[in-house]
Amino acid sequence: MNLRHAFTPADNRRLSHLCGTLDEHLRQIATALSVRISRRGEHFHIEGDRAAAQRALTLLEALYARADRPISDETLRIALVEAAADLAKPGAAPDGEGTEPDSVVLRTRRADLAGRTTNQHQYLRHILSHDISFGIGPAGTGKTFLAVACAVDALERSTVQRIILTRPAVEAGERLGFLPGDLTQKVDPYLRPLYDALYDLMGFDRVTKAFEKGQLEIAPLAFMRGRTLNHAFVILDEAQNTTPEQMKMFLTRIGFGSKCVVTGDTSQIDLPRGSVSGLVDAEQVLDGVDGIAVTRFTRADVVRHPLVARIVQAYEEQAAAHASEQQARDALYAQEREERRERALRLQSAIVAESAVEARPVTAVVPTPKPSARQAAKTTGKTTGKTLAKPPAQPAAKAVAKPAMKAGGRSAAKAGPVAKARPAAKVGSAQPKAGVARKGGTR
Repeated sequence: MNLRHAFTPADNRRLSHLCGTLDEHLRQIATALSVRISRRGEHFHIEGDRAAAQRALTLLEALYARADRPISDETLRIALVEAAADLAKPGAAPDGEGTEPDSVVLRTRRADLAGRTTNQHQYLRHILSHDISFGIGPAGTGKTFLAVACAVDALERSTVQRIILTRPAVEAGERLGFLPGDLTQKVDPYLRPLYDALYDLMGFDRVTKAFEKGQLEIAPLAFMRGRTLNHAFVILDEAQNTTPEQMKMFLTRIGFGSKCVVTGDTSQIDLPRGSVSGLVDAEQVLDGVDGIAVTRFTRADVVRHPLVARIVQAYEEQAAAHASEQQARDALYAQEREERRERALRLQSAIVAESAVEARPVTAVVPTPKPSARQAAKTTGKTTGKTLAKPPAQPAAKAVAKPAMKAGGRSAAKAGPVAKARPAAKVGSAQPKAGVARKGGTR
């Protein structure tokens, strides 16, 4: 779509502030909204998508209206964030102010504040309508600043009597050791972001006087057990570094007439590895509890330098890639465990079957051996009633060669093997061979 517009009456000073040095502002607008902008004098030509071109023209008109002074880079970045957020709304028509009809405006002595994105508007409404509100999202989305703005607005309207600031004393990957000074001085480095917001909204002098009067209080999270905070606006910053026990203890400190805002970024947890974040735990446990609201910011709500949004996007993509890889590894490990389980079951079944086969009794028929001649003769003797002599232990040949012993106690000499047995000699007729000893001595 092509749009043409001329700013009349022409004011070269305003046009110079609008376009910036060497049309730098126009290039940033064209890049942010994905359009093409060209100009000749006070005549502007915009090419691009219909919604983007109309939004770019609306932004140029709004910037031209405030171009009586030079437009700072911060003002331009905020305007681009608003324009990009409005363009991202489905079916949203561009408007001249960039704010929603029911947007909340916070009025302080130094400035009037309003949300710039849809989630910021919702965040402010949640804070005003709920006693406990959670703001969860990446850095630069205005979680802490808007919470402090609501607290200052409530203090100036006398809705609350004091503002209490707290956060866990956890360093971002470093160990600072023991810090000098009293309790306030020890906690000051951790609460510096809250101080910056207070100085912007109240000024240094008023912040100092508020501390002296007790309207501003620093309460370390570790020392809040046992307290009841009545008529106070309590802000817990960097809640992702709390433990579940600390988060439960903090949320139960709220008394009558008090409001509590908890802010944190679950992607920047500085707790030791393996510890559970109290913010993540509370987000799950308190889901659906009446009186508690949760606002989740995205990178589209970042109102800092445009590079911050791209950095957040890069880290989110990396986290998503790691999550998908972890899911793939878990699925692979589960499959391997199932395969090992099946193999173990098959092996166990095979062992059980083999054991059952070995334990089964053998019923095979064993053939009866044929009896030997001696066993047959022995059996025959038993049958006829005669007692057969027990066969000698010596071999048959030696038994035949050994002569029978007569009364008198002489021992016959051993003879060599003969074919026929020698008859027994008479007593006294046979002489013993030489070298054979008689019983009782040698003659």
